[in-house]
Amino acid sequence: MITALHKLYYVAYALAAVVGVLGFLLGKNWKYRYSLLTLTAAWALHTAYIAARWYGAGRAPMSNMFESMVFLVWAFSGGFLLARRAYGEQLDRLIPWCALMAVAATAGTAFMPSDITPLVPALQSDWLLFHVSTVMAGYGALLLSFLAGMYYFFSSEGKKQDIDTLAYRACLAGFWLLSLGIITGSVWANSAWGSYWSWDPKETWSLITWLYYAVAIHLRRTLGWKENRFAHLMAWGFVLVMFTYFGVNYLLPGMHSYA
Repeated sequence: MITALHKLYYVAYALAAVVGVLGFLLGKNWKYRYSLLTLTAAWALHTAYIAARWYGAGRAPMSNMFESMVFLVWAFSGGFLLARRAYGEQLDRLIPWCALMAVAATAGTAFMPSDITPLVPALQSDWLLFHVSTVMAGYGALLLSFLAGMYYFFSSEGKKQDIDTLAYRACLAGFWLLSLGIITGSVWANSAWGSYWSWDPKETWSLITWLYYAVAIHLRRTLGWKENRFAHLMAWGFVLVMFTYFGVNYLLPGMHSYA
């Protein structure tokens, strides 16, 4: 059942992308309505998959790259659906792109071990849920800020202000979630390793990422780096997030290598 749910939500995300793109190419008025419905269904199936895996494992499914990626995509898609509800039809052109990003990320999990295994001793802590969920939700929000930033370059003048606001709000949400993730991680590290901070590669690059977004927010609030400049900041920030998430794990192994 768990494997079937994984395949179902993957197919649903793919359908949401296909409906949106095909409807756009054919000039159909229904393209965004049905694409949104399919995306919502995909997210519901995705939620059911996480719940089923949680029940089957008897723990929060956030112990390895596969499970963290599943949660990241879930947070990203859910964040977009919340934004679509808040901003309305002006975000409809983003629906296929959101679905495509979800499809690409989910396809990537096919190359990761997906078996449910017992937790290694270092992860046998109540902090697992709080730390990983806040960091992955933060990455999901920052991914949404990247998507909004990219859309800003192609949106019409009448929509640019709202898209810029979405990019900023998603960035703020991601920044504060990442802040909470770093704090919970430090507390967990102290209880597990006897030190709040050890300059492990993952810790170091998480701090660099946090500082980057702190500077981006500061530049916007104090020097007026909005719209085009802020969209560029979100684009480069996404590269930094992806290196912190993927690159560090494979290129700079450390105490977080099990993740």
